[in-house]
Amino acid sequence: MKANLDRVLKLHDLTLIVVGTVIGSGIFIVPAAVLRETGGNIWLALVVWIMGGFLSLLGALTYAELGAMFPQAGGLYVYLREAFGRFPAFLYGWSMFFVIASGSVATLAVAFSSYLTQLIPLDPAMARIVSVTMIVVVGAINVLGVRGSAKVQNWTTGIKVGAILLMGGLLIIRGNGFDVHVGGNALGMESTGIVSGMALAMIGVLWAYEGWHYATFSAGEVIDAQRSVARALIIGTLALIALYLFANVAYLFALGPLQAAQSERIAADAVSAVFGPAAGNLIALAILTAMFSAANGITLTATRAYYAMANDGVFFRRIGEVHPRFKTPAYAVVWSSAWAILLAATGTFEQLFTYVVFAGWIFYALGAASVMVLRKARPDAERSFRVPLYPFTPAFFILASGAIVINTLVSQPERGFVGLGIILLGTPAYYFWTKKSPSLR
Repeated sequence: MKANLDRVLKLHDLTLIVVGTVIGSGIFIVPAAVLRETGGNIWLALVVWIMGGFLSLLGALTYAELGAMFPQAGGLYVYLREAFGRFPAFLYGWSMFFVIASGSVATLAVAFSSYLTQLIPLDPAMARIVSVTMIVVVGAINVLGVRGSAKVQNWTTGIKVGAILLMGGLLIIRGNGFDVHVGGNALGMESTGIVSGMALAMIGVLWAYEGWHYATFSAGEVIDAQRSVARALIIGTLALIALYLFANVAYLFALGPLQAAQSERIAADAVSAVFGPAAGNLIALAILTAMFSAANGITLTATRAYYAMANDGVFFRRIGEVHPRFKTPAYAVVWSSAWAILLAATGTFEQLFTYVVFAGWIFYALGAASVMVLRKARPDAERSFRVPLYPFTPAFFILASGAIVINTLVSQPERGFVGLGIILLGTPAYYFWTKKSPSLR
């Protein structure tokens, strides 16, 4: 008898997956770049963080309805398939497997070894071994059981959230505060430069928020998924907004806007400024935990999209199998981890990831459009959650996502069109699998 995925994840597990998959190294680094791009203006910088969080929340509210409609493994892949057919859904899954998710894991693994050098001297060869080992460990955890990988996710997410709260609280208490009257041109920028700077800052902020939708992939393993997926997306995204704003304020209390804007590693510099250089090493530990947790969250969730693809007959058949003992999509985990190892070991992920990650917003927009398509195509379908302020919520998210894609194509056409080309390379692969399964055509 074919083994199936078990529903073992609860609301708190899924909420911590949302938070843990998003928080990597971004919040420990990106705030300085946002301040630079906004001319050192405290309020403009915070507005950019709020706008990025608001856009993510609109996406979460929209996907919450879809998660309630389709409580099964695959998440966004399933939503695209049901609304637009197998081909665009396949292109998304293809991009996830070969670049977006695997590239994210590879990026985190390489960054993990880089930050570890702050604590332990590593030559380039050893750093590469550490990166590969991290991916192997994460893969093994996720092969051995969903409950075990969820526990790892819960603990590591709890540690890094606790670290942000403790760090932020101490920096606010012991810091020097910041001048609430600091306005635009703190770094001598022209007003037109600040407007374009806010647009550039938004790219970094959206990268820091990237991954809030990954929890949808695991809906097939969630208890009471019709309710829990929607709640986890909303609660997790709101928690991320609060944490990110809190951390930003804490950095400003410790360093002030001008010094914070000039920092390369704002979290470490803020802690070092208040508590001394040795305390900065604690931030390295927090970042290491955050990156391991994010890699685990991606592996725990994204592999379920590949599992759904394989069961649809448009991916390698073995990837659609569930291990009879561990009740995990073990082959999906092993194959995707092996590909991430290859990307990390060869360094090829850097350009691929840079080219393609922006195109994820094409699929995010299509995912939001799925709500509108399915409202018309399946008006009587069970929806235990409905996106509030419909159709304005998904429409605004679609427009914002489209603006991000268009801005990339206009400002960086080479990067944009190469990224689209990489995604479209999935076209012959799709027709190869559908040729093997004529009923899918």
